[in-house]
Amino acid sequence: MLENSPFVARLGDATKTYGRGPGAVHALQGVSVDFTAHTFTAIMGPSGSGKSTLLQVAAGLEPPSSGVVELAGRDLSGLSETALTELRREHVGFVFQSFNLMPTLTVAQNVELPLRLAGRRAGRGRVQEIVERVGLGGRIRHRPFELSGGERQRVAIARALICKPAVTFADEPTGALDTHVAAEVLALLRESVREGGQTVVMVTHDPVAAASAQRVLFLADGRLVDELVAPTAELVAETLTDLAERVRACPV
Repeated sequence: MLENSPFVARLGDATKTYGRGPGAVHALQGVSVDFTAHTFTAIMGPSGSGKSTLLQVAAGLEPPSSGVVELAGRDLSGLSETALTELRREHVGFVFQSFNLMPTLTVAQNVELPLRLAGRRAGRGRVQEIVERVGLGGRIRHRPFELSGGERQRVAIARALICKPAVTFADEPTGALDTHVAAEVLALLRESVREGGQTVVMVTHDPVAAASAQRVLFLADGRLVDELVAPTAELVAETLTDLAERVRACPV
């Protein structure tokens, strides 16, 4: 439940600094952004721009150094680690480039794992339903080593969606996949938004992947510097090129 908020996640003037003194790294510098329910947002920027840090802070995996972070209608400041863990289990799904599947578990067991960790059981047929939805109905008893990279990522998406999260955070979900398989994975993420009512926030370096989203946010040096709505791959690539030139012209 989102406590009547139209936003599943939001950052208000959020900063994140690692270290102190002259060697401090300012990964986020005054970032304010809202992620509205039932939308697909991509986050892009040069290496070291703060993309993954933004994702981790928005997901409650890293606390901000200052500013406000809200997730599923809850202000994260002051929450204990136990409360944060419970909030993420209830409202957040994760998809990573490395899949993060348990090698000894079957597809069905991997998909059901978040529910079991939360002390819940999947409804009758729910695991089968969601595994079929990602196109792996015939491989439900297979283990990860018996699957291709694309199939493993499909399992990871099914696992992220099994709890019907308010938001799914995806960090380079197609980075280890070939072009054809990556397109299938992106189609699944789009479908989860369009038909499943999910919200997806995805970090990517690929303009084609970013063009699957409804909007693209661009970061540089820990700041939000641009945004595209209804992007195309060509426009995303052009914006990235312009951004790289601006960063070279005005180094920190």
